[in-house]
Amino acid sequence: MARKPDKRDGEDGSNKPVKAYKDLDFIQSRAGRPMRIMAEFLEPEDRFERHNISDTIVFFGSARIRSREVAETALASAKKHGGDVARAEQTLKMSRYYEEARELSRRLTEWSKGLKGRTKRFVMCTGGGPGIMEAANRGAADAKGHNIGLNISLPFEQHENPYITRELAFDFHYFFMRKFWFSYLAKAMIVFPGGYGTLDEFFELMTLVSTRKMGKAMPVVLYGSEYWNEILNLDAMVKYGTISPSDLELFHCSDSVEDAFEFLTENLSEHHVDKPGGAM
Repeated sequence: MARKPDKRDGEDGSNKPVKAYKDLDFIQSRAGRPMRIMAEFLEPEDRFERHNISDTIVFFGSARIRSREVAETALASAKKHGGDVARAEQTLKMSRYYEEARELSRRLTEWSKGLKGRTKRFVMCTGGGPGIMEAANRGAADAKGHNIGLNISLPFEQHENPYITRELAFDFHYFFMRKFWFSYLAKAMIVFPGGYGTLDEFFELMTLVSTRKMGKAMPVVLYGSEYWNEILNLDAMVKYGTISPSDLELFHCSDSVEDAFEFLTENLSEHHVDKPGGAM
C-alpha cells in the first residue's frame, strides 16, 4: 500500500524531512513563538535598512475619526434618512483633527524632504489603520513622501489604509513588537485625540521619557486641548503626588498645525538635524 503524504514531507512529495524553518506547523506552534517574535524584529529592521529609513515622526490617534468629506456625507445622510443626527454632527466636529493631522503630516514631510543627507530623515509613521493614522499617511503621500504603516491584525476596526508606501506597510501580530518599532526609530511623536489604544501609547511614552529609558531628545505634542483637558486630569496627579510637576513639561500642548509644526521642527533641528539618524 502506498504511503500517505505527511505534512512533514518534502516539497517534492518525498518522505525526506522538511527543514525546521520551512515547517509551518512548527513555526506557528507554541514552540515556534520565539522565532515569530524575532521575525517581527528582524524583518522590519532589514526592510528599513534596505529602504534607507533613518528615523521617524510618529502619529497616534483614533481610528474612528473621519475626514471632513466623509463626515459631511454621513451628516447629510442622517438628516435625510432619519439617522442619528447628533452623532453625525459630533463626527463632523471631530473631523477637524483628521484634516489637521493630514496637513501637519504634509508640512513635516515637505520639511524633512528638504534636509540634506543620504538617508530618509523623519519619515511619517502611523499604526497603518483608518482615522488619524490614515490622515497622517495621506498627508505624507500628498507631499510625495515615503511613509510607514505599522499595522496589526485585530478582530475589528483596524484595516490598512491606502496611503501607506507599499514597501513600508507592515502587519504585526504582537502589540509589544509593534510598540517597539514605534519608539525605536522615533525622533518625535504627535498624539491626537483617541481612545484606549492612544492613551496606552501616550502613557507608555511618558513612562519611557520620565524614567529616562528613552535616552534621546523626544519632542511630544499632545494635540487638541479641548479634547485632552476633558479626558485627562494630569493636574490632579500632581496634586496627589503621583507625578512630579516637572512631568507636565515632558510634552507640548497644541491646538494648531502652525504651532505644532514650529515646535517640532525647532526641536528636531536643535537635537537631531545634522546628526545621524538612529535608535534610542
